[in-house]
Amino acid sequence: MAQRKRYLFVCVNSRPDGTPKGSCAARGAVAVHTALKEQLKARGLAGLEARACTASCLDTCWVGPSIAVEPDHYFYGRVTLADVPEIVEALARGERVERLVLKPEDYIEPRELKKQA
Repeated sequence: MAQRKRYLFVCVNSRPDGTPKGSCAARGAVAVHTALKEQLKARGLAGLEARACTASCLDTCWVGPSIAVEPDHYFYGRVTLADVPEIVEALARGERVERLVLKPEDYIEPRELKKQA
């Protein structure tokens, strides 16, 4: 197996129902990961270009499902199944889907979700 140019780590972390942060799994991340793997393979990108992997918590629960794209060092957030074809097409062109890229403020946990001390 050759090393791919990019690895997409899809958070599939699951938390109990009712957890204020929620979880990527509860927001459809497992289906996003499956579709991403299928579409990368269908486009012929899975062999050398990109691999979709599962990950545990990426610490961006409130903007999930989240995908960390490495070695490019950016995250996608609020990803839905409908976004997967656009993500795969951007990868094929060596680009990224800017509307899904997390902004610096997206990494800050909203105050209302922080545990009360």
